[in-house]
Amino acid sequence: MNVRPTSPRSARSARITTGAIAAIAALGLLSLTACSSGTSGKNSEGKLKVVASFYPMEFLAKEIGGDHVSVSALTKPGIEPHDLELTPRQTGSLDEAGAIVYLKGLQPAVDKAIKQSSAKHVVDAASLTELEEHGTEVDGHEHGSGDDHDGHEGHEHKHEGGDPHIWLDPVKYAQVAKGVAKALGEADPDHKADFEKNADALANKLDGLHKKFEAGLKNRASDTFISTHAAFGYLAERYGLTEESVSGIDPESEPSAARMKDLHKVAEEHHVSTIFFETLASPKTARTLASDLKLKTDVLDPLEGITDESKGDDYFEVMESNLAALRKALGTK
Repeated sequence: MNVRPTSPRSARSARITTGAIAAIAALGLLSLTACSSGTSGKNSEGKLKVVASFYPMEFLAKEIGGDHVSVSALTKPGIEPHDLELTPRQTGSLDEAGAIVYLKGLQPAVDKAIKQSSAKHVVDAASLTELEEHGTEVDGHEHGSGDDHDGHEGHEHKHEGGDPHIWLDPVKYAQVAKGVAKALGEADPDHKADFEKNADALANKLDGLHKKFEAGLKNRASDTFISTHAAFGYLAERYGLTEESVSGIDPESEPSAARMKDLHKVAEEHHVSTIFFETLASPKTARTLASDLKLKTDVLDPLEGITDESKGDDYFEVMESNLAALRKALGTK
């Protein structure tokens, strides 16, 4: 039987085909590996990838996660968080995250993106403590927290789901910290004990801050302060103060003429000395009102982001600056 010899060309083709198959298989394996690492929730260093919606959530994630996490924030410094719009890349980062820490009801774009994501470990800070309703302006009238003024008509508008500014109350913020630690522990069980330890340490620091506010705001001449943004309802309630705000929960909303007239009366009746504005919104309205009333202006920072304009480099430093500003404005001894 004659066997026809294999031509050099056929042998070469066979080697090429075999090589191509091997290359395709290798590429497929690399692709699967890449997909696996991209969706594992950890980075190349083995750290849990945590996406935080804005600064107060970012601060919690970093303080509690420590060296075991890699934290990225959706809201960059200097950006007003209420009006944040996400890029496709930011939306995609939610699916790759090992954990997401956010506050439902504050940023509609974030709420929507998280609802559509496939992330398994998502913690909503608003679910970790009790939310309350604090009044905002409608029909030209607005009531601050602790407000019992008479003579106001119209209806009081409530932020859907309650006032989200829970981080400005150190007691509530500590409650949230414990819940975030639990969520991170579920996402990364190997470091659960460390997360709990870090959360306890943070809660102790927050308790110390709470006691500073309690002591620092005693013996005051006035209980009422005026701010441009109704962000301090929880803080006011915690320490027996009344916040009257120019705008509502949304810092960009425009006050009505009736509301401005109302604030003139409040300032006179309650011996208000200062109109507070914030770092991420225009101070124009506060300065106009202060000029009309011959009052001072100062910063009361809602801590929605840290910028070069912030009076401090982190949560605790800015809150201490807020305490100093309130003490001065309320005439504490």
